[in-house]
Amino acid sequence: MARVQAGDEQAFADLVERYKNPLVNYLTQMTRNRERAEDLAQDAFVRVYRSAGRYRERGQFQAFLFRIATNQLRTEARKAARWRGLLPSLTAEHQRRAPVPSPQRTALGSEAVDAVTKALSRLPLHYRAPVVLREIEGWPYARIARTLGCREGTVKSRVHRGKNLLREDLSAYWNGGD
Repeated sequence: MARVQAGDEQAFADLVERYKNPLVNYLTQMTRNRERAEDLAQDAFVRVYRSAGRYRERGQFQAFLFRIATNQLRTEARKAARWRGLLPSLTAEHQRRAPVPSPQRTALGSEAVDAVTKALSRLPLHYRAPVVLREIEGWPYARIARTLGCREGTVKSRVHRGKNLLREDLSAYWNGGD
């Protein structure tokens, strides 16, 4: 990031190349829409580039980038909540969109994957983000805490509560275990 701050455009291109796929994968899990995830990732990189002069090295760049993206999701969620009250038909259309097919969908069976995807999308964002980062992306709790700007204990609690909510929501599919 220091090279980007010094005006090295190739360094920025290298950052995008290195972090684009992990960011798009995370945002796809969060939005259930690959195209929207790519747009959000691009917006996040634009924000990073524009604010490069204000960036202070305090931890991993990836955590900084994912925090920007998560904040974008929060902003989008607030906007969507406003629209939901005014335009329920648009919200219903958005919810009917199917997630992008993936190898996991084929391997696990589309019905179960659809159920899990829908259950994840129903989780409030403050539970969904930690659950996706921990259980799908495999991040350690400390890194999630830095990214989301909260304490590690809060992350553990939100992951636990989010998984319990998923378990309740998916009780028809749940065979026990953890």
